[in-house]
Amino acid sequence: MKQLLILSGKGGTGKTTVAGALIKLSHARAYADCDVDAPNLHLSMAQTGDAERNDFYGMPKAQIDLKKCTGCGQCEEHCRFDAIANENGYAVDPFSCEGCGVCEVICPARAIQMYPSVAGEQMLYRTEQSVFSTAQLKMGSGTSGKLVTEVKKRMLSSVLPETELAIIDGSPGIGCPVIASLSGVSMVLIVAEPSVSGISDMERILRTAEIFYTPTCVCVNKADVNLVLTEQIERYCEEKNIPFIGTIPYDPQAVTAINDGKTIIDIDCPSGQAVRKIDRGARRLLGLA
Repeated sequence: MKQLLILSGKGGTGKTTVAGALIKLSHARAYADCDVDAPNLHLSMAQTGDAERNDFYGMPKAQIDLKKCTGCGQCEEHCRFDAIANENGYAVDPFSCEGCGVCEVICPARAIQMYPSVAGEQMLYRTEQSVFSTAQLKMGSGTSGKLVTEVKKRMLSSVLPETELAIIDGSPGIGCPVIASLSGVSMVLIVAEPSVSGISDMERILRTAEIFYTPTCVCVNKADVNLVLTEQIERYCEEKNIPFIGTIPYDPQAVTAINDGKTIIDIDCPSGQAVRKIDRGARRLLGLA
């Protein structure tokens, strides 16, 4: 089974819009939303039925037993995250605690213990035709990379035997969730934006994918907003021998479709027509055409 990961290097390029369209076009039987900080692929995929939900446990959190606490203050002194304060007794701020365990080790009264902490929720939608894996990280949790790995594991463990392609909607940027998303994929499709910041972020994500020896290809969304920069992106790809598989025009109808909970493939619009060419290019590069 091939895995196509869709990335952008920055938010707002239309990555999820393209991902939803490709899922519809390819009739993908396995797909995932790995943007666990702000998942939104489900909004246009019209999920039906109840999801299989599981708590996700990240780093443990410290708790202080005030009955044992002697008030020595060593925990507060040694906490590098300033997560412990004395307000009518020492207490731990769970949003600041990083679960390092220093306070538990340093406490002479053994008044501190580390406890499992729910950092998010995993969701799996399963039908006879497809599986969709996603998750939502809780505010203040810092284990997004680990949760992304679990999202992919659930998708792969639930995939139907005859599935030839899985499509993964990744996170923006180049941080931990993107690195976790890159693991094991067959190819990355980068959705670029014709702006100065868009080009810079495209180059960053290309370098990141190169570190993992992951094949890449590029398309440009809202290409006619700045034709000069779109041509610059295409020339860059040609110089670097990176497959450039198409452009998508700025399309007000795309906004209407997304607001109605649809993909750009579900309506007759210029952006939907353009993404069909990108789908063919991606499938050809994956050896599925």
